[in-house]
Amino acid sequence: MAASFHLTDRFKQYVQIDTQADPESTSFPSTEKQKNLGKVLRDELMTLGASEVEMDEFGYVYATIPATTENNVPVLCFCSHMDTAPDCSGTNVKPIVHAKWDGSDIVLPDDPTQVISSKDHPYLSERIGDDIITASGNTLLGADDKAGVAIIMATAEYLLNNPSIPHGKIRILFTPDEEVGRGVEHVDMKKLGADFGYTLDGGERGSLEGDTFSADGVKIVIHGVSAHPGYAKDKLVNSLKIAGEYLDALPKGEWSPETTEDRQGYVHPVSMNGIAEKTTINFIIRDFVTANLKDHEDRLKTILDQVMSNHPKASAEFVVTEQYRNMRDMLDTVPHVEAYAAEAMKRAGIDVKEQLVRGGTDGSRLSFMGLPCPNIFTGEMAIHSKHEYVSVQDMEAACNTLVELVQVWEERSNS
Repeated sequence: MAASFHLTDRFKQYVQIDTQADPESTSFPSTEKQKNLGKVLRDELMTLGASEVEMDEFGYVYATIPATTENNVPVLCFCSHMDTAPDCSGTNVKPIVHAKWDGSDIVLPDDPTQVISSKDHPYLSERIGDDIITASGNTLLGADDKAGVAIIMATAEYLLNNPSIPHGKIRILFTPDEEVGRGVEHVDMKKLGADFGYTLDGGERGSLEGDTFSADGVKIVIHGVSAHPGYAKDKLVNSLKIAGEYLDALPKGEWSPETTEDRQGYVHPVSMNGIAEKTTINFIIRDFVTANLKDHEDRLKTILDQVMSNHPKASAEFVVTEQYRNMRDMLDTVPHVEAYAAEAMKRAGIDVKEQLVRGGTDGSRLSFMGLPCPNIFTGEMAIHSKHEYVSVQDMEAACNTLVELVQVWEERSNS
């Protein structure tokens, strides 16, 4: 069955289309070029024979794989995002297939200092003999999440070409701007019309993720006192220096991304800009327990108050913005959604790995918009970097999982 999924060429085509998102943009999508991939997917879905195919003004691509059973099966949605991360260039991606990889170091030709080895990437050692796809050394690959896009497209083609496989109605959704936290901002849930969903945006083969961080943002604005530097004695209060003092007051050995793992939460300053009179610091706050966000924010505010007490002529604003919540809160109300995915993996001969997402997915917000939506593996690894890679065989395993999954839902709806 795997040979009929046609993944390699499809994936290589998608990653060569630049879809990098822009966190500074106020438009939606944040970059118009994301629609270039959307148009390709829309046209391909129409050619494959999908129904209700469209790309809307926001760049979302919707499509339907019609039901092949008369049973009353809940409508499923398979979702992946089209954009790539702003962390590393996505322009002029040159995918390279390392066929039947033998385990040796992979030296990327456009920058030989970029070497992908199983020593640095332990999961890679499990993929010896697979066809490994990398970029050429100057860019990320874009497997996050064009591997998911390719898997959904290949599965759609397979199901449309094999109507004897019994399944309910399946909705496909491709989103822009997931990497900048806005991926489902304009999704038309009524138009989507799905009951349950699965994002294809996970890593290692067999990973099934139902826990994400809960997330808030904090913006701190420090107001100093401006004065001409030549006549500033006893007048100037430099907000940049206060901001530096504040960042230096944060704990050094805990409470940050570089010092935490597993279920530990953190606070993380992601940007700072300003002048002597005014400086803004933006933080992200993350924890698997939603109630802990308030504790992190209170601690952050306490440290700020302590620093500001040394500068009575200055003032500060502290603004909290909700971002997304741990989808576990929603998935626990419908445990069969994850259970069916685990059953599908087992039927496909895949060992299930229940894992955490130390981040968020489109499924985080979709779950709270009425579409419970765990995350299924794609094989994307070392994401957001020049070392990004994916195994073709991992993508095939994900396709097999989806084919089994739609049948599990059909069978259980009939029982």
